[in-house]
Amino acid sequence: MVQCVMPDAGVASVAGVPVAQACADLLDLLAGVSDGRSSQGRDHPAAVVLALVAAATVAGMTGYTAVAGWVADVPQATVTDLYLRAGALPVGRPSRSTLWRVCTDTDAQALDTAIAAWTTARRPGQSPAPQDTDEQAPELPPTDLLRLDGKTVRGAVDADGNQVQLLAALAGTADPATPAVVIGQTEVTGAKTNEPACARDLLKTLNIEGSTVTADALHTVKATAELIHQRGGQFVFPVKENRRALFDALDALPWQHTPIADSRIDIGHGRITRRTIRVLPAPPGLPFPHVNQVWLIERYVTDTTGAHLSAAAQLGVASHTPQQAGPAQIAAINQGHWAVESLHWIRDTCYREDQSRVRTRSGPRVLASMRNLAINALRLAGRRDITEATRWAGRNMTRPFAILGITS
Repeated sequence: MVQCVMPDAGVASVAGVPVAQACADLLDLLAGVSDGRSSQGRDHPAAVVLALVAAATVAGMTGYTAVAGWVADVPQATVTDLYLRAGALPVGRPSRSTLWRVCTDTDAQALDTAIAAWTTARRPGQSPAPQDTDEQAPELPPTDLLRLDGKTVRGAVDADGNQVQLLAALAGTADPATPAVVIGQTEVTGAKTNEPACARDLLKTLNIEGSTVTADALHTVKATAELIHQRGGQFVFPVKENRRALFDALDALPWQHTPIADSRIDIGHGRITRRTIRVLPAPPGLPFPHVNQVWLIERYVTDTTGAHLSAAAQLGVASHTPQQAGPAQIAAINQGHWAVESLHWIRDTCYREDQSRVRTRSGPRVLASMRNLAINALRLAGRRDITEATRWAGRNMTRPFAILGITS
């Protein structure tokens, strides 16, 4: 199962907050996230500002001006409660410049850790942690898939003028009816070719024992497969020409004489899609570690009249033995990877992320983290259409706070 590994395993805390308390309350978790400001003479605690930004994001706000306008309309009783719970006297709502300053100076990695801990505690099957104890971090409920995928925030750049690239880890099951939520995010430093190394760093912060990791072909590298195997996980990876030796070895196998092991037909959006999979045992001498099965998935798309629209084939490797995952399961795992791409599509269409022009050190990543948190919270609340869910949440000023669990 996928599980957040908290810092200092011997100490049950996240960012200095006891795990049991932190995972139960988002405001407490955010209290451990620094924005670099001195606490002396500070009117607006970072935890309160970040909580207000999170609630505004749940309501669908997409930029600092929209967030500031929404925060200005938050009921005074809610604002007062947040400040008092954060140990500060209410002094009015934070201005747009304060919202901007806190978000751009926030420790982005600490924020992502806090979001992961909060999400972990609320996933289906996870009981709330008891209060005021020194228990270790609660485990995530059983999960099948951990999908990795990178995304470039196209309109935003960092302080050095580079486009911001973020890598997300989306946890869920093969059942599309269960909510898939982000439990980790990291920034890809340097060129996109550094993404696999950043993915391994992210995987090291997660307990992936018993889970299956999926990713695109960029991540089909030996070092990643070794790490997943060492940590007790499995993998299903596609193989393309960027791994030429491996691709050639798979492409040379007798696929034409291998029977179709499973097929599936999907009808929707005026198209008929037929997917087939052929599976073989891993051949001796395959230049990739810990592979037990290799596969060929073919996809044929026609319109409802039978006219041909497209055809595609994909080779791949799986670490599962046939007893651990049969052809139908491998096909479902491969197809299920689309969920993380869907997450990025939601951030673009609902929150217009690629239109963002944030040009600060941490701003793009922090706002992306807030969007991940909002999508997580709405999905965990049973809302599947995120665009409509933000409209629903925005029609009542108390709903976003209730969804985030930060109302007293």
